[in-house]
Amino acid sequence: MDRRFVLFMVLAVSVMAANTLIVGYFFPPEPVPKKVAQADAKQGAGKQGDLKPAADKGAAAQAADAEPAPAEAEGQAQPDDAAQEAAAAKPEDDAAPPAPATIESQRLSLGSGDPASPFRMLVYLTNDGAAIERLEMNSPQYLDLEDRSGYLGYLSPADASKRGGAVVRVVGAGSPAAAAGLEPGDVITALGKQKIDSAASLTAALAPTKPGASIELTVLRGDATKTLQATLTRQPLAVIRPEFETKPIASVANGKHDPLSFLMTLEQFDEKLLGDSAEELRDVDLRRGAWEIVSANEVVARFRKKLPALGLELTKTYRLAQAPADESGDNDYPAYSLLLDVAVTNVSDKAHDVAYQLDGPTGLPTEGSWYAIKVSRSWGSAGLRDIIARFEGGATTQVTPAAIAAEDFDTSWSNNPLDYIAVDAQYFSVALVPKAAKADEVWFSRVKPIRVGAVPDDKALIKMTDISFRLTSETAELAPGASIEHGFQIFAGPKRPALLAQYATPNPAVTLSDLVYYGWFGFVAKPMLFILHAFHGVVGNYGLAIIMLTVAVRLCMFPLSRKQALSAQKMQELQPEIKRLNEKYKNEAEKKMRAQQDLFKQHNYHPLGGCMLAFVQLPIFVGLYRSLSVDVSLRQAPLISESIRWASNLAAPDMFWDWSYLMPQFINQGTGFFGLGPYLNILPLFTIGLFIWQQKMFMPPAADEQAALQQKMMQYMMIFMGLLFFKVASGLCVYFIASSIWGITERKLLPKAKSHGQPGGTDAPAPLPSGTSGNGAARGKKRQKGRK
Repeated sequence: MDRRFVLFMVLAVSVMAANTLIVGYFFPPEPVPKKVAQADAKQGAGKQGDLKPAADKGAAAQAADAEPAPAEAEGQAQPDDAAQEAAAAKPEDDAAPPAPATIESQRLSLGSGDPASPFRMLVYLTNDGAAIERLEMNSPQYLDLEDRSGYLGYLSPADASKRGGAVVRVVGAGSPAAAAGLEPGDVITALGKQKIDSAASLTAALAPTKPGASIELTVLRGDATKTLQATLTRQPLAVIRPEFETKPIASVANGKHDPLSFLMTLEQFDEKLLGDSAEELRDVDLRRGAWEIVSANEVVARFRKKLPALGLELTKTYRLAQAPADESGDNDYPAYSLLLDVAVTNVSDKAHDVAYQLDGPTGLPTEGSWYAIKVSRSWGSAGLRDIIARFEGGATTQVTPAAIAAEDFDTSWSNNPLDYIAVDAQYFSVALVPKAAKADEVWFSRVKPIRVGAVPDDKALIKMTDISFRLTSETAELAPGASIEHGFQIFAGPKRPALLAQYATPNPAVTLSDLVYYGWFGFVAKPMLFILHAFHGVVGNYGLAIIMLTVAVRLCMFPLSRKQALSAQKMQELQPEIKRLNEKYKNEAEKKMRAQQDLFKQHNYHPLGGCMLAFVQLPIFVGLYRSLSVDVSLRQAPLISESIRWASNLAAPDMFWDWSYLMPQFINQGTGFFGLGPYLNILPLFTIGLFIWQQKMFMPPAADEQAALQQKMMQYMMIFMGLLFFKVASGLCVYFIASSIWGITERKLLPKAKSHGQPGGTDAPAPLPSGTSGNGAARGKKRQKGRK
């Protein structure tokens, strides 16, 4: 899509140049993707003995028959419904003795969904792998742009097949579910008059609802039936979410989902090494097994996993940042983060060689997959989410999903001090920053981008592949009672430059502000954004701010645009003489060209002078395009109002009408030249219409057949440009429309060309003096007269 826009910009410049009879266009070559650099050194696979794939202990077992659990205090971890029934079951008299008690699968939450709280996010955790299952922004500035259904809350529902219904496994503070009085362990059996018999039916029943709607929930709580009223809200943006086959899912209860975020396991235990062919070592069940919840409240959750067979104990602690009351209105206060502490402790009576493995976040947003443009740091196309890494003393590196999904992908970094590594989406990022004491301290023997989800069958959708990264710690010899203890800061939020600059890495000179990347035209985009934000501060609407920016740009360029208009008028005046030259030198192209050059020189006309305005505006076009693609402030900024679906996001197409039910899939998915997307967009059509009108109004008449053919080609090119322009951000269309209207008005207000008394009105082109052929004959007669 990036190349499509560059091609459009070149064609747009050609159209403006055609107004002065400079018809020519250039097609840039296809960029050659730069091959991702391979690691200088690769860690050996090591000894592959004593390996086993981890047992699939996903939440599939939680769909068994279950009675609803009694409600506990809000904010506390709640056991899953099926796990309670399994714990209550008694063995037959002749059965083997019961196995040792197992840890129940549970869910809990940190923070709040209420934007008035001291938190910036609501985080859902599971003790299965001690992982982050979902992380939502709570600010109304960061809502889900694609799911417009009503939001009750992330309940992570599971089936309650004994009675039928959907078991609520978690209720986040500050969510509509919490406000309605819903509690973990409740079984939802009806939504209004619609019966709920499973978790899937609950999701389906909520899909057609709208924000602001009031719904009635019938729930079973213990043996009692209760009726609750809930008011739905807009869907918040989930920066981390459970995903399966590149699509978000409402629950992980069926076991079909990509690995969750920040999973941990052992890479090495003495002589046993974990290779790429296995998920976990023998006697280790850390990635999917349930961890013990040591403590949990709205700020801190601490998990512990004991491995008696190895004599090890592992802990993971999440601590959510808060904003003080006096900073609650500051969007750039650095509270978009968690602290993650991991520890591996030797609780045996002998020393062991130990290394651990820590994965990064998964399921970052893929919003706007059919139109989104993400700036690449190389000639290759960026994905919807990429790996961004920076090591001490090195440059920032970007690895795309296309590279990671390749069968021969083998890129990693070995034994380098890590500044930060992130999974980076268009407007949001989740970065992991080691809290090392020194910038040159090496914690990891290997850092590697990984694929955690399936590669889409359609190669055009590889950019949506779910990716993450994997950190392998240096091997440490742990004496009895000794530990490996590492702390990390997890940034999860919007890519606002002022916010990211406050997140320092082990090298204080390096911050996360590097995640904001404008490309080559950053020198234009940054000052333009400064002006745009200043205008927005005055009028409070980015649509109006873009129009004000257009007016400011056109005012600054008025001398150039006036010169272009006068040049076009001069060309109209010269048309009769150019026509005579074409007839006189019909078969002598070289003489005709010299004669035209003499004519232009005699009348002080420069054919390329009218093109200056187009070429000067090109960086501004690209700068605004980059701004809309990068600046999160322009995401979700409406042209009129956010309550109106049309043009509710200036960083996206205007989406006037959903025509997806009429169009084939290759159009709806938005990939390829004819992938227009699932919506009819009218702002691009209006923009192209203005271009055509402007061309017809001001294009001088063709002087010969070649010029006529070129003008006809330009008319056909408009159709081609319309296809290229169809998915351009509506904010850029607003700029083009305002600029075109300004240009038309400016040309209309300039004085008309003099008629020199010709019949037919003042708009008729003025003839040149008799005998002026443009080939030097007139000047020759003047010189002869002077000698006489």
